[in-house]
Amino acid sequence: MHSISKLKELSFLVYGLGLSGQSVVKFFKKNNIKNYEVWDDKKKKLFKDRRAKNLKETLSRVDYIVLSPGINIIDKKDLIKFGKKIITDIDFLYLTNKNFKSIVVTGTNGKSTTCKLITHLLQKNRYQVLLGGNIGTPILDLKIKKNTYTVIEASSFQLSHSKFICPDYAFLLNITNDHIDWHGSMMNYINSKLKIFTSQKKDQYAIVNKKFKKIFIKKKFSSKLIIPNIKNYQKIKQKIKNRYLELSINDENMNFVYTFAKIIKISDSDFINAIKSFVGLPHRYEIFLKKKNVIFINDSKATSFEATKFALSNSKNIYWILGGMPKKNDKIILPVSKKNIIKCYLIGKNTNFFQKQIQNKINFSITKNLKETILEILTDIRLSKKKNSTILLSPAAASYDQYKNFEKRGNEFKKLSKIYARKFI
Repeated sequence: MHSISKLKELSFLVYGLGLSGQSVVKFFKKNNIKNYEVWDDKKKKLFKDRRAKNLKETLSRVDYIVLSPGINIIDKKDLIKFGKKIITDIDFLYLTNKNFKSIVVTGTNGKSTTCKLITHLLQKNRYQVLLGGNIGTPILDLKIKKNTYTVIEASSFQLSHSKFICPDYAFLLNITNDHIDWHGSMMNYINSKLKIFTSQKKDQYAIVNKKFKKIFIKKKFSSKLIIPNIKNYQKIKQKIKNRYLELSINDENMNFVYTFAKIIKISDSDFINAIKSFVGLPHRYEIFLKKKNVIFINDSKATSFEATKFALSNSKNIYWILGGMPKKNDKIILPVSKKNIIKCYLIGKNTNFFQKQIQNKINFSITKNLKETILEILTDIRLSKKKNSTILLSPAAASYDQYKNFEKRGNEFKKLSKIYARKFI
């Protein structure tokens, strides 16, 4: 652990001035750490008095480069050259705090929901708990207290360059095809996730998807390996009276949370009482509107087909909205869920990619934008004789071709659905 006095002796470049980068600067100011510079290719006026005059020279000179999540350092040669000195905001949390309990959750899908579930469970059982990281609040903006549980959602971007992360409880939910363009290969992506266990000690816990048991053992990590058994959770699932958690789409997240509850000795009755009041996050299989016999579901967070297939398998008579910016090497595979889909509607600027994968498999049309899509779906439902229908936005693609993020896309879908549902249904 570095003390604040030790950090004052070192030099830093804060590379990237998003929320996490800005929180690092605030952390430096709060702790009177003066030897730092900043860099952001776009935000050139932010902390202008601290802006590096020569990026290459500064990268070479400083002791540490504090890299914001998602930023790729200039090129691969630079990554090799400077990789050992790159750290993240999460590292400062572990370098400067002790006697706090940390829970770090990573995985391709379900991180945010799992973090929220853990936080809800702990709060309902009267534990002191904080929530931050990739889910919203920058980790350095949290006021860490002794013996407080700190729940951290960690993306592969953060973990890729973290050096000092050492959670008491490390969760690896799953790994599927995602962010390969950023990491360069699937193996690099997997290794970034596994870094969550690298510094763990013998008295700390690794709660790992059974698919990665062999690789965990091969890596010879020191922590206690726990493999969640879905059968244990399924024994109590029917006792949890919560419509959001009834669907199998949430079973993996709940299985991990239940496993954690057993580790910290929360009883089944206390677990059930806590979880029954949990409210799901928006944009994750969010049933936001029911109009006569039509259900509207916003699953905008599903940015790969691996995420979308859960929604397709949990719904019937689906009018499916698909499209956006596809993930590298992603494929649309429909053998099981095909029977649930009445028609597919392709949106975004990459409709050719999706058309090639679904043509001759399911009925579809190209509608480009959400407004035209909703209008066409509602017209198709009118003409259909189906008693019940589901309008599902589960795009299996990123939003950046049309929207700033998946939240913007989901909110637009909800807004338009509510407007036109009143007129058509």
